[in-house]
Amino acid sequence: MNRWAYLGLAIISEVIATASLKSTEGFTRFLPSTIVLIGYCAAFYFLSLTLDTIPIGIAYAVWSGVGIVGITIFSLIIYGQNLDLGSVIGMALIIAGIIVMRLYSNVAFE
Repeated sequence: MNRWAYLGLAIISEVIATASLKSTEGFTRFLPSTIVLIGYCAAFYFLSLTLDTIPIGIAYAVWSGVGIVGITIFSLIIYGQNLDLGSVIGMALIIAGIIVMRLYSNVAFE
């Protein structure tokens, strides 16, 4: 499987796990707690599969940046979370950073 597909699976797993944290009610509810634990284990497993070919700093930057945007979009839709201008600008800068790495870093995307 493609290294970027593994990274995508890591991001999806992490977003699902993070989105489920609120439902655990302090890890007192079994099903949401199980989803969180499995999701984070899967996220780190898939992230580890990318590290043979993608430098860890780049993989983690993409993973965390896309994860931040993903969980924010999820929170907007599911929890009705509101964003202020600073949040939108900050996430735009994260996305811009990933785009800059993609366009100008030979190390990251060989």
